[in-house]
Amino acid sequence: MNNDSDPRPPLSRRLALADVPPEGLDIDVSATPAECAALASHNELPAVHALRAELRAQRWRGDGLKIDGELRASVRQTCVATLEEFDSELVEPIHMRFAPPEEAPRSRKRHDETAEISLDEDPPDPLIGAAVDLGAVVSEFLTLALDPYPRKPGAHFSEPPGEGAKILSPFAALRRLKPSGEL
Repeated sequence: MNNDSDPRPPLSRRLALADVPPEGLDIDVSATPAECAALASHNELPAVHALRAELRAQRWRGDGLKIDGELRASVRQTCVATLEEFDSELVEPIHMRFAPPEEAPRSRKRHDETAEISLDEDPPDPLIGAAVDLGAVVSEFLTLALDPYPRKPGAHFSEPPGEGAKILSPFAALRRLKPSGEL
């Protein structure tokens, strides 16, 4: 990930909890060409051709928010074996929950005290200022979906020498330079 001095996120779409109706809200996050370029730079990619996330926002436990959906992106990566650039398609599910920090006052509408969070689930992320930046969520899921060691289809590292192949030591050339009488 690139640590540029620019504090602006490469993609930003704020959603306030107050804007989510009780029945939920469908949201489409599509990156502009400038945002795609910023995402490519942020993730040290040659290019992000397109990025789109179809999300469903729903209230969760009264004063929280649940985001579900799918990210689709077309990116250009550099192969670790050949150093050639190649295009790939990413599809990544998005599931996140947000809740106000513990010190924040609860809304008047109380959540179900009997509902429990499974130990298999991550705890909810903090809902700061009663809003979520969906662009930051989508950007994070893009970064997590990228293969850290991408390989172009069909690319292979060079094969190790087979049985009986003569392996030269990097010091073999130096031994030839050394006079035969010296140790």
